[in-house]
This record gives sequence, C-alpha cells and structure tokens, in this order.
Amino acid sequence: MNDDGAKVRKLLRQQAAVARFGSFAFREGDLLTVVAEAARVCAESLNVPFAKVCRYRALQNDLLIEAGHGWKAGVIGTIESADPSSPQGRAFVTGEPSIYKDVRTDCNFELPGFYAAHGIVSTVDVVIHAKDDATPYGVLEIDNDRQHDYDQHDIDFLTGFANVLAEAVATSARTASLKDAITRMKVLVQDKDRLLDQKKVLGEELQHRVRNNLQLVYGMLSKQLDDTADEAGQRGIKAIARRVSTLAQVYDHLLGAEMTRTTDFSGYVKSLCLNLAELQGAPEGTVTLTCDSESLPLDLDVVTALGIVVAEVVTNSYDHAFSGDRGSIIVSIRSASGDVDTATMTISDDGRGFKAKTESKRHGLGLVRRLVEQVRGTATVDSENGTVWTIKIPKLPTALPVAIKSKTVGIAEEAA
Repeated sequence: MNDDGAKVRKLLRQQAAVARFGSFAFREGDLLTVVAEAARVCAESLNVPFAKVCRYRALQNDLLIEAGHGWKAGVIGTIESADPSSPQGRAFVTGEPSIYKDVRTDCNFELPGFYAAHGIVSTVDVVIHAKDDATPYGVLEIDNDRQHDYDQHDIDFLTGFANVLAEAVATSARTASLKDAITRMKVLVQDKDRLLDQKKVLGEELQHRVRNNLQLVYGMLSKQLDDTADEAGQRGIKAIARRVSTLAQVYDHLLGAEMTRTTDFSGYVKSLCLNLAELQGAPEGTVTLTCDSESLPLDLDVVTALGIVVAEVVTNSYDHAFSGDRGSIIVSIRSASGDVDTATMTISDDGRGFKAKTESKRHGLGLVRRLVEQVRGTATVDSENGTVWTIKIPKLPTALPVAIKSKTVGIAEEAA
C-alpha cells in the first residue's frame, strides 16, 4: 500500500509539473528559455541528474544540443548524429521512445566523449513532434549516471511532456512570425507615411505655383483690359479674367486644406462670393451678395466647374439684373428635401429678370448649362420675378470623366 501511495504521489507531482511548465511556456516569449526550463523540469520530475533538448537541423541533418540541465560547461551547443548511431538519433529516425538501461553495453552506438565524462549509463529519448506531420522539432532526453529501470508511467510522462513542449515550440514560432510581420508592417507604414509627406509637400508646392501663375495671368488680363478700347473686346477679356480668377480661388481655398481629392464646397463658395463682391466693387448699400451654405464635400473637379457656374450667374446678375441703384443676390446650398444623394444650389436676384431661349448663350446661359450637365446635375431658371437658378447637384464626390475635365479647363478661354 505504501508503494502504491508513493506511485500516486509521484504521478500527481509529475502532472502538476506539466501544468506549471505549460503555463510558463505559453507566457514566455523566448524559446531558448522555454527549452532550458523543459530540461530542468524533466530532470527534477523523474529524479535524474541530467536532461537535454536537441533541435534537429535539416540542412546539416544533425541534432544540436540546444539546452540542458546538469551538464558541465561545453556540452550545450554540441552536435550529435540524427541517425541510429546514437540513442537520440534512433528515437528521431523511428519516431518511437528510445530506452536504454546501459548504453555502455550497446556496441552499435557511437557516443560523444561527454557521455563517458559524465558517467552516463541509462538514457530515455522521446521525439518532440511538430504540427501537421511536419519534420519533428527534435528530441527530449533524460540521462542517469546510474543504471535505472524506467516504467511505463515514466515513458508516458516524458512523452506527454514532449507534446506540451512541441506545442510551446509551435506557439513560439507563430509568435515570432507575427512579430516579424508586425515589424515589416511598421516599416511599410513608415515608408507610406514618408511618401505621403513627400506627396503633400509636392502637392502644396504645386498648388502655390498654379495659384501664383493664375494670379499672374489675371493681372496680365487686367492690364490688357486697360489697354483695350473696344467694348466687345473688353467684355471678352472681362469674362476670361473672371474665370481665371475663379480657378485661382480654388487654389486659394485648397492651400489651407489637406491634400485630398475632395474639398468642402460650402467654404469655397463663401470665399468665392466675397471675392466676386470685391471684383464688382459695387458701392456700399447698392447691390448686396449673400452666401448661405451647408457643408458639402465634393470632388475637386466638380467644385471647379460649379465655382465657374456661380461666378457666371452672379456676374450676370450684377451686370444685367438691376435697373436701379439697389438689389440683392443670394447664393444658397441646401440638402434636397427627402433626397439624401442630392443637394440644391439656388442663385437668385430680385432684379428685372429676362427672357431667353433654353439654348441661348445670353448671360452665359449656354455655358452654365453645359457645366451643370458635366457634373451630372440639372439646372432650371425662372425669370418672371427676378431670376432664380435652381441647380441639383449629386452629393457623392464623384470625379469628372477625363473628357469632361479637359472641357472644363478650356472653359476659361471661352468669352461670354
């Protein structure tokens, strides 16, 4: 009964050792620390003085002693054969536990010198298997300097322990792969951020250059206007200058924004209206221009086209709507009632109105309609009591087709 009790206590200690080692192994990130602890726990659990973990190296086809317990200096790092000429090699090749009560009597083994130096007599080797039938990680071995008979319980413990160690090795490999992937991802993110920063700097420089060039062109047109006596020529130059100024206003607005394909049309059109009022130079208290707009993100090409629309209609109102000294022009942008995909822009004045055919180019009608069509919108005009332009705009920031972009660029050259 005492022997049975001792065996039960031994099994319980071994089970507790496996549980503690498993908890430690899955917390520890360093694989060498894990295998060194595995050798120590095995030696203590089986009450033997020596234990070691050998890792298989496929390229060299050998077993490297990676960690151990109880050995003198110089043993760790020694290379052993991965063939049946050694106890651990035989276990690795066969895949079965290799148990030898006295290795000295087996003349088939070619043992390294450190076995004799440590007086090794008995050994037990079990394979540390790998997941998915891959090549085993290596061999777990216990060694004794006294002859000892190991029972099936000892073999089962060692085999089970090797399986726990195999799972810890696999977890460590996955963790290392994950860390490597994270490191590579960090490098890619840093490269991306660096390229984005370069792109932003270049984009801002391009915006400055384009804005400055447009302002230079506007100044040249203004000078040409002063030198032009012909009234029709003056109207044409004014129309071109106005459109160049509108394009320059886009870049003025973008210089304070991030480099994106969209911008807030609301902020841009408010700034544009202030600029248009200054260009007209109407005496205070005569014609007023008011802009009231909800936030509306749109593609830059759409913003450019609609900016020219606003400039054309507002300028026509200044030039043609008012017969007296007073009047008002209102630009308003609101989400369409009941339609989440559409916004409505109205440009109205309380002037005398006008009558014109749908296809007429009078007061820029033809240009306005073409621009609105290009941004996939619709435009209607009511001129019975004053003039009210109602323009439906798709809210999605869709980019203009390439052909339409080229047409929009050419609009600056078209006279009213």
